[in-house]
Amino acid sequence: MTTLASALEAPYRPRHVRFIRREDVEGWQLKLYGIAVNGQEPRPEFVEATRDLAAQVLPQPPAGEDRYGVGFAIAHDARSVGIALVYFWKSENELHQRIYVSPKDDPAAFTQVENQPAGCVWELEVVNFERLAWLEDVLSNPAGPDLDAYLERSFSRDV
Repeated sequence: MTTLASALEAPYRPRHVRFIRREDVEGWQLKLYGIAVNGQEPRPEFVEATRDLAAQVLPQPPAGEDRYGVGFAIAHDARSVGIALVYFWKSENELHQRIYVSPKDDPAAFTQVENQPAGCVWELEVVNFERLAWLEDVLSNPAGPDLDAYLERSFSRDV
């Protein structure tokens, strides 16, 4: 059996995953999340750079063309780079994503990631929470789709 131990930098350690706030971003209603290493919070300038990036990359108009004008963004202040992930809901059940990275010393110098991954283990915790919230509040809500209820839900935990 092949072992991957030599390829791993360090054992898994939980990271702070926190809901920061709701934002109106160019007409989009977004939930803004932050993730950071070593029990820290993401740097405020990186969070703001992620929010500003979302304003630039989200399609316009927010509602229309099978879009609902809602989504979420994650500012992941990772070990060696900043990772900005922007997600929005489209076509009832599709989650679309845009992923960018920036140098640690220049948080707003984003470049788009080619061959985008689904996300890392910490980011996927937020994605899973948002998927379940979308299912419960929008797709399978007995009273009908409730975007306000969806936007009121948030995730904060060390994972």
